[in-house]
Amino acid sequence: MNIYQEEILEHYRHPHNTGQLEHADVVQQEYNPFCGDKLTLYLTFVDNKVAEVRFMGEGCAISQAATSMLTDKIAGMTRKQIQQLTKEDVLQLLGIELGPTRLKCALLSLQGIHHAIQQAPTPTSKDVTA
Repeated sequence: MNIYQEEILEHYRHPHNTGQLEHADVVQQEYNPFCGDKLTLYLTFVDNKVAEVRFMGEGCAISQAATSMLTDKIAGMTRKQIQQLTKEDVLQLLGIELGPTRLKCALLSLQGIHHAIQQAPTPTSKDVTA
């Protein structure tokens, strides 16, 4: 087993950033009908940056590990930085090649985070730093 596979299994068995946020600014649910993966993402923003991110989910090792890794990555990022994340960024986090079916699993969290950013309340001028 290579180091990337071990890291995926570690994130699957012991995912980071799990649980609900009671006072989340946005809650986004995602579902992959091809394999049944489900995610609920919770985000809060301070000064237009992700202050807290949590998720709850069910699914395969790839979807859960990718979500764990991606939630680690976006903590502290601005909305604009998050909008610029691509599938290549997720694949780089995972470090393995994926076929079309598993690619959908891996990208579910990115899809959810992009949807969450679109749904998030627009920051007021006092929330945005120059």
